[in-house]
Amino acid sequence: MVIKNVSLETVIGVTSKIPENQMPELAFAGKSNVGKSSLINALMNRKSLARTSAQPGKTQTINFYNINQELYFVDLPGYGYAKVSLEAKEKWGKMVERYLKKSRQLKAVFLLIDIRHEPSANDRQMYEWICSNGYHPVIIATKMDKINRSQLQKHIKMVKQGLEVDKNTIVIPFSAVSKQGRDEIYALIDKFLSAKEDNLSETVEEE
Repeated sequence: MVIKNVSLETVIGVTSKIPENQMPELAFAGKSNVGKSSLINALMNRKSLARTSAQPGKTQTINFYNINQELYFVDLPGYGYAKVSLEAKEKWGKMVERYLKKSRQLKAVFLLIDIRHEPSANDRQMYEWICSNGYHPVIIATKMDKINRSQLQKHIKMVKQGLEVDKNTIVIPFSAVSKQGRDEIYALIDKFLSAKEDNLSETVEEE
């Protein structure tokens, strides 16, 4: 995948209507401070188009990035930040659920998990929530540069067991520092764009 043109096209809040886009959408979900903005910036080859909030959990919008006039990267707001009020969490949940259920172009969801730690209750809940809405999330295990290479497989296993994923779930370790894992993510996106199937997980499973 070669990134030529990117732009932040649409930003929606809790009361906004879900855009009726005509191009495929790939969504990115993850808890606050998991490195979601860093991943999206790395995929777009931009330093700071996807901005990290100074206060984790403060950004409560869904951002649509137009990629090459071919597809959208959809940045979902970070979850799990303790200082966010219960009311704000409920509004965020309803907004994301509305997007997952009503978007006609959402083809796959990437769920980011910090590879250094066992998945949290919020991570497990999000994984189950995505699955319950009919998607088979691809797991991006972020911050792999923070652990020793000799510990990589052990931590991947920890992520898989913590989420209780099925055997067909794809887990890609990623480092925002070295960009390791980016090519694997690009390859999945390319397969998705060239596939006749609507579901990315089904496309990978058939190979």
